[in-house]
Amino acid sequence: MFDTVLVANRGEIALRVMRACKELGLRTVAIYSEADRHAPHVAYADAAYLVGPASAAQSYLNIERIIEVARESGAGAVHPGYGFLAENPSFARAVTLAGLVFIGPPAEVMERMGGKVAARREARAAGVPVVPGTMYPVGTLEELRACALEYGYPIAIKAVAGGGGRGFRVVFEESELRQAFESARREAEIGFGNADVYVEKYLTNPRHIEIQVLADTYGNVLHLGERECSIQRRHQKLIEESPSPVITPDMRKRMGEAAVRLAKQVGYVSAGTLEFIYQDGEFYFLEMNTRIQVEHTVTEMVTGVDLVKAQIRIAQGERLWLTQDDIVIRGHAIECRINAEDPANNFRPSLGTLVEYSEPYGFGVRVDSGVHKGYTIPQHYDSLIAKLICWGDDRAEAIARMRRALADYRIVGVAHTIPFHLATMAHPVFQEGKATINFIPHHLADQLSTLSQGPISTVSVGSVVSGPARIFEVEVNGRLFTVRVAETETRSERTERRIRQDRAAHRALHPVADGVASSLQGIVSAVLASPGQEVEAGQVVFVIEAMKMENEVRAPRKGVIGEVRVQVGQTVEPGTVLATYRAAGELAAS
Repeated sequence: MFDTVLVANRGEIALRVMRACKELGLRTVAIYSEADRHAPHVAYADAAYLVGPASAAQSYLNIERIIEVARESGAGAVHPGYGFLAENPSFARAVTLAGLVFIGPPAEVMERMGGKVAARREARAAGVPVVPGTMYPVGTLEELRACALEYGYPIAIKAVAGGGGRGFRVVFEESELRQAFESARREAEIGFGNADVYVEKYLTNPRHIEIQVLADTYGNVLHLGERECSIQRRHQKLIEESPSPVITPDMRKRMGEAAVRLAKQVGYVSAGTLEFIYQDGEFYFLEMNTRIQVEHTVTEMVTGVDLVKAQIRIAQGERLWLTQDDIVIRGHAIECRINAEDPANNFRPSLGTLVEYSEPYGFGVRVDSGVHKGYTIPQHYDSLIAKLICWGDDRAEAIARMRRALADYRIVGVAHTIPFHLATMAHPVFQEGKATINFIPHHLADQLSTLSQGPISTVSVGSVVSGPARIFEVEVNGRLFTVRVAETETRSERTERRIRQDRAAHRALHPVADGVASSLQGIVSAVLASPGQEVEAGQVVFVIEAMKMENEVRAPRKGVIGEVRVQVGQTVEPGTVLATYRAAGELAAS
């Protein structure tokens, strides 16, 4: 038994775990980086300790420092949340060797199932169908090319230690192999500290279905039904729901039994999720997430089971207090991930300060967030602001409630995904339950560029406001008005600021006439061009990493690279010229 839990994470999941701990009468310890000194999870915990600089590699991935803090704080257990070290067997083992309880599966089980290739071998041994693909990492371009010939295009390159869509690339023809291979390995190294990748045949129009399981230390395992996670961008989930609109009770039973069978085979303990793809009435195992999932909330809403408290109780040695017959699906739940991203610009990460932030409320509405008004979105971590979850008696009511809650959500200061979610909820394909993983490219691609964000900031180009406004409510003749009041500027200050803002806005939104410019703030993770190199229009010449996602910068037209002005690891701002070049027409003229 333990009475203190260190939560080795940040943001909304850290708060979610801490709330569960407090309901169980446990003391909580937070860790934080220099960028998170004023984050909500730090203020909420009973104690908080600095673990390093803003970089995740030096803070939230610093195993030695986290173990040191756990000992200093008197913690008896560590909960990893999701992401960062949650699926790192070395971390689980280090926690255990330090005499602490790791709230999750044993390191040995994590090694068997946490690695995507190893999990595929386990699934095959358990008689669970898997997608055709490699059972070992692919280490060279030649091996990758051989796999493509064996399975046929398209193929998927996936990070062995991956999750959340990072280190995942789809290749449709041989000319894309090298770039996809290098990009997947680079992103996998950044996100997980492991560049290994494997290959699968890419099914072109499946649905993404996952099964939640709970397992205790006595060999008891049960499943809690399925979640549908087909609405994705860059192979990362945006909307999840439970139950799936296409999974029948018989199919749910078959998939659930397969998940339980595999979990029992490897001796799984704690909460876990087995991911499948579903197409033409058949399902295929993809991978297992040996941790709590971002989307665990929808399962909680329809089953009434608190999955995080279940993890903690299991870690304290309790036998499962539920049987499979106790799990009953009631109603329907949908989760929308509210990310700091601009859906009108290929979901580009958006940095800034939340000058206005107000969450929706009401019956059947839940918000799991880790931000507040005045919070600044850091570039070092993922783009998740909050998770909005709505429950209804049936799917139609859940959609209607979600549309209302999204309309009630107020975020000003950064671009966000609420306009995308509203468009999805209103789309007939989604409403009819027919969406697959291709929903965005097949049904929303043309609409995305027209989505309106509303005000991004209280300070806009040409405004006379010099900073975030103070907001007052004023009643005039029996009618209530919202009034913003801010300091005004002198004429010369206003003129100077408008010139700066106009230039910045132009640099961010328009290509540089004689160069390649960054359209976002981030860190250069790859330089794919060199002086004198000929490039084609649309060719990827730089990669900018922001919020744990790679963003490709392409040449706007055919030409020859002149001067390369940045290097790997350098931080750039929107509008920064990364390289100069001469267009093809200029070359011919000279």
